Amino acid sequence: MPPRRRFGKRLLKSLLPIVLLIGLAVVGFFSYVVYCVSRPAKQPYVVTPQAFSQISGRAIKVTDESWTTEDGRQSRGWLLRGAEGAPAVVLLHRYGGDRSWLFNLGVKINETTNFTILWPDLRGHGEMPLVKWTSLGAHESDDVLAALQFLRSLQSENRKKLVGEMFGVYGVEMGAYSALKATSREAQIKVLALDSVSTSPDALLNTAVSNCIGIDNALVQYLSHTAMKIYLLGRFDSTPACDIARSLREVRVLLLSGGDAGHLKDDTAALQSCFPVPTSVETRTDLPLSGFSLPSATGEQGEAYDRIVIDFFDRNLR
Repeated sequence: MPPRRRFGKRLLKSLLPIVLLIGLAVVGFFSYVVYCVSRPAKQPYVVTPQAFSQISGRAIKVTDESWTTEDGRQSRGWLLRGAEGAPAVVLLHRYGGDRSWLFNLGVKINETTNFTILWPDLRGHGEMPLVKWTSLGAHESDDVLAALQFLRSLQSENRKKLVGEMFGVYGVEMGAYSALKATSREAQIKVLALDSVSTSPDALLNTAVSNCIGIDNALVQYLSHTAMKIYLLGRFDSTPACDIARSLREVRVLLLSGGDAGHLKDDTAALQSCFPVPTSVETRTDLPLSGFSLPSATGEQGEAYDRIVIDFFDRNLR
């Protein structure tokens, strides 16, 4: 064997372990990234129905419910029943939040309107979630549709349908994107209150990756997206929110945001121009706070925010 070829083989053999080690390190790094973003940190619920009743002195009949999602998994949520035949409102939290973040708002909507209220924990969220991972909005709209099917199955004390023919959905960030996407597939969603809408699961993934590893690099983001698609078996649908908005008809929309939502404030304001002209769109993106701050909101600012949402559903969902 010529000396040059022998040298090449020895060099290849010496480099191969290094290449394999680098490859394993890259795979391990992006496996960690996917694990980090798909399993956001869990915190105890801010409030539970039992704690709320003890603190407020009001006896509210909130039940813990579960139902099957479109992909055969289990979902769960708190349910507060309203008047027989009245509409229902579903409240969807942000990425990294849980159903308790919107509990106070839901109780106020029920007390004012007597609508049925459902607070789901989106997949991968809440204490000991039934589905361990989140898809950052790619699958969550399917879960919203499953939640509506659950609401349709409910009966009143008179064994009649509890919920009427109209639904309203409120969502923050990932929850807002999921609500918007679900509406494109469900004609009975007539009213949407969207706070600080994530422009797409891709955009939310970029933010989540940056928060997980402290790096905002184009190559890292690209490889993270590839790894996430592999993890979800290619089902990481990231249709832009603007494209979804263009497809909606006969829906009344409220766009909300505030300075605490960062770049999502401007993204949400820009979304108004995406809806077709006949669609009724109200925009309040100049608020002192957004849905991001609801768990800690107190006093006049929190009450003013709640009143805007409650009035919007009360006016448009009857």
